[in-house]
Amino acid sequence: MRRLHVDLGERGYDIIIDRGMIARGGIAEYLSSPGGKTAVITDENVDKYYGNAVTSALRGTAAKLVLPAGEATKSFETLQTVYEFLFDFQITRSDLIIALGGGVIGDLTGFAAATALRGVPYVQIPTSLLAQTDSSVGGKTAVNTARGKNLVGAFYQPRAALIDTDCLKTLDDRTFADGMAEVIKYGCIRDEKLFDDLARGEIAEHMDDIVTRCCDVKRAVVEGDEFDTGERMILNFGHTLGHAVENYYNYQKYTHGEAVAVGMYNISLAGERIGVTPRGTAEKIKRVLTKYRLPYALDVDAAALRGAMALDKKSTGGGVNIILLDRIGHAVIRNMPKNEVFQ
Repeated sequence: MRRLHVDLGERGYDIIIDRGMIARGGIAEYLSSPGGKTAVITDENVDKYYGNAVTSALRGTAAKLVLPAGEATKSFETLQTVYEFLFDFQITRSDLIIALGGGVIGDLTGFAAATALRGVPYVQIPTSLLAQTDSSVGGKTAVNTARGKNLVGAFYQPRAALIDTDCLKTLDDRTFADGMAEVIKYGCIRDEKLFDDLARGEIAEHMDDIVTRCCDVKRAVVEGDEFDTGERMILNFGHTLGHAVENYYNYQKYTHGEAVAVGMYNISLAGERIGVTPRGTAEKIKRVLTKYRLPYALDVDAAALRGAMALDKKSTGGGVNIILLDRIGHAVIRNMPKNEVFQ
C-alpha cells in the first residue's frame, strides 16, 4: 500500500494506492459517512465489475445510480439525473457520495457533489488508468457543453482518492491506451526518467509505481497552484488542442487520451517551429505514442479548431496559454495569439 498526501490545509486528503483493495474490502475504512447515507454513482461497464463489492463495503444506508458509459454522459442532462437521484435519496451535507468509475464519472460526480446543497463530501474511486493517474486527483470537476469540453465546472477536492490498480486488468486495450496518453504526458512535462522507461516499454510489471509517480507529480503541482492560475497549467500539455479535436468530432471519433496524444505531438511541432522546443522532440513523442497504440496525426485543418480553442479556459484576451516543452521532462507556459498557434 502506498499513501500520498495532498497538502491543501483543511481541504487536504490522502491518495491511497493499494492493489486489490476493492476485492478484499480495504476501502471500507475510508468510506465512513457521519450522516449514515452513502450514494454511489457509477456507469454500466464499471458496475458489473465493482458495483456490488463497493456497496457491500459500505456501512449505513446506501443507494446506487448506474449511468450509461461514455463521454456523452458528462452532460447537463445527466447532471440533472444525478441531482434527482441525490435528492430522492435525501442526501445531506453530512453524508457521502462516491464516484466509482473513470474520468467521466469522476468529473460528473465531483461537480454534482460540489453543487448539490452547495457541497456534499465525496470520494473518488477511479477504475481507469486515465482517472487513476490524473483526473481523480486535484479537485477539477466539470461537465461538457455543446461549445466545448469542461467549460462548466468547479474546483472541489475529494475527501480521498482510493486507487486499486487491479482495476486496470479489466480495461480493454483502447481504454488502457487512453490512459497511457496521460502517463506519457507526465513523462513529458516533469519526469524524464518515466518518459525513458516508457520509450523502452518497461511498464508491465511496474504499474503500481507508474501510477504513484504520476499521482505524485500531480500532487506537487496542485499543492503549489490549486486553482490553475499558474504552474498547474502544465498539466494541460496537449489538452488545448486535444479538447478542440474532441469537440470537433462531437466526442465520437477520439477518446480523451487519443485526442491529447494528437495534441501533444502537434503542439510540440509548433514549439519546434517557434524555437522553444528542441528539434526532434516531437519525433521522440511520436515514437512513444505509436508504441502504446495512440494516434498522433492531426486529421483536420487547424483553422477549423480555432473556434473551440478560443473558448479554452486558458485563453487570455487575444491569446491562449500554450504548454510547450523546452526539453523532455520540463514544460513551460507561453502565451500566444490564437491565430499563430498553428500556421
